[in-house]
Amino acid sequence: MNEQSTLLHFLNLPLYRTDEVFEMFDQDGAVFQSHPADPKQRFLFIEGKRNDKVVLVAHADTVWDEAYTGKKTNQQVNLKNGIFTGTNKSVGIGADDRAGCAMLYLLKNSGHSILITDGEEYGRGGSTYLMNHHPDIASKLNAHKFMIQLDRRNAHDFKCYTVGSNAFRKYIQQQTGYTEPDQSSYTDIVTLCKDICGVNFSVGYYYEHFSKEHLVLKEWMHTYNMVKELIGQAEIQRFPLTTY
Repeated sequence: MNEQSTLLHFLNLPLYRTDEVFEMFDQDGAVFQSHPADPKQRFLFIEGKRNDKVVLVAHADTVWDEAYTGKKTNQQVNLKNGIFTGTNKSVGIGADDRAGCAMLYLLKNSGHSILITDGEEYGRGGSTYLMNHHPDIASKLNAHKFMIQLDRRNAHDFKCYTVGSNAFRKYIQQQTGYTEPDQSSYTDIVTLCKDICGVNFSVGYYYEHFSKEHLVLKEWMHTYNMVKELIGQAEIQRFPLTTY
């Protein structure tokens, strides 16, 4: 599959469950862990082969997950005039964060590590479970150079929240041309980053969590190509997380 067809495939996976997303990343060497009492507390980790690797993060769940709504809702997503929209007008298209998952799928052979979480939309269940119950993997994650999450609205934003140093923010802005509107809110990297910095990039979706959610293909492609170039550098610098 090329980039466009991969994105469309992920957007047309069932909104109300995450099994099919995890199955896309099931391969030799993948570590899948799930809390026995809560299906939203789970994650899949594929360790990269590069010595100077980063962690690429996305979450499999959408706000229309059956665990949150009690409903089995699906969506048919189509592309017209460069914009992905859904035919089911009662729900969105799940670009938050299936758009990020599609990018990780395309980058899974980049030599960098892949982390897919569940339960981000309901209190960061998967990332919290990882950090509280799998200290070996938590330690591995924080031995990387930094983390990149692909789970943000708009076209050219980045956010580090509370897990970015001044040096890291300057590096990201210089390398990408993206800008940080503020440092408010949180996502999985806020839970995962203990020793290294993390950044969340725009992936081209709008009105997430609402039925009018849509995604601009050109903007998604721009971030995908930008991240591919960023992590494709011959040598990647480590950015430790410093406290203010």
